[in-house]
Amino acid sequence: MTIFHLSRAAFEEVERPSVEHGTLKASLFRYPTGIEAIRLANARGAIVILPYLGQMIWQAAFDGVDLTMKSIFKAPRRVPTIGETYGCFAFHSGLLRNGVPGPTDNHPPHGEMPCAAMDWAGIEAGHDERGDYLRIVGAYEYAMGFGSHYLARPSVTLRAGSARFDMAMEVTNLSAGDPMDLMYMCHVNCAFSEGAEILQQAPFTPDRTVTRTAVPAHVRPNPAYLARVAALAADPAGSRVVRGADGYDPEQVFYLRGLGTDAVGDTRLMMRRPEGDAFFARYNTTDFPKTVRWILAGHDQQVAAFALPSTCEPEGYTAEKEKGNVRSLAAGETARFTVELGHLNAEECRQEAARMAG
Repeated sequence: MTIFHLSRAAFEEVERPSVEHGTLKASLFRYPTGIEAIRLANARGAIVILPYLGQMIWQAAFDGVDLTMKSIFKAPRRVPTIGETYGCFAFHSGLLRNGVPGPTDNHPPHGEMPCAAMDWAGIEAGHDERGDYLRIVGAYEYAMGFGSHYLARPSVTLRAGSARFDMAMEVTNLSAGDPMDLMYMCHVNCAFSEGAEILQQAPFTPDRTVTRTAVPAHVRPNPAYLARVAALAADPAGSRVVRGADGYDPEQVFYLRGLGTDAVGDTRLMMRRPEGDAFFARYNTTDFPKTVRWILAGHDQQVAAFALPSTCEPEGYTAEKEKGNVRSLAAGETARFTVELGHLNAEECRQEAARMAG
């Protein structure tokens, strides 16, 4: 394993190669907005990572398919909150607070981590039992007087010849003696794909695919929207196939309960497009006891976040604390999370669908 330490000065407006490792490549560039970016590429596609802006994944495209949500943002912006640059494929939501703040909350939407100014970033080149890989690594130390103190170490790993990649987060409570709250969601904003079918290891029944009926403050409901929410709450099977005409403006949110797993506790979800390929997610349900689904088909934003693995639901700190969904991380304790994401071609999709049904 070799680690290349990065400097902000190495990023220029002209994209330049930085690391080549077998068939894997990493190149550096800077968006016109001033945001540094790394393009990790292999024979099937590429992901663009923002190493100093919360290490969010700005874009993902494989096998000629763009996996990223539609938004009004042509480039990322250096801003304090995610809503001011909401156009990425995935971001780290949390870590001390999460979700949309309720009436008594004072935290920003999705917490402090999405747009965190990272302290350090690097590129790791290595080889393991799965072959060659390139990994973007980084570190962010959060310290608040009379508050929490933690070290976050996110990473993104791409392997040779694969359209799947790992998005990971490791967080350590640096306090000498105090526990800290932990609320983490891997917020994956997949493209809205008209006519796609969602495959999950749970039935589309009201008790297992639960429709959120509470209307958050940022949503402006209308009678048609409220009727749609009531219909989905009674029979969520209407959400199995993603169609813009089915009333996803404003958004619809679902909570998945009791997802099936394999022998090691991993669950799999797919959004299978009419073309036969699919978007894919796999993660461990012990690490991520909650799964949220968020679908929006607006004029300016379109997203089918079919699987948002999380330690909590997105209703804000106070509501999640009352539900018992805020995890406590002891002094010196480390929590680790990994989500496998990506694209499946038609044959890979058939294989994974058979595994899920197995």
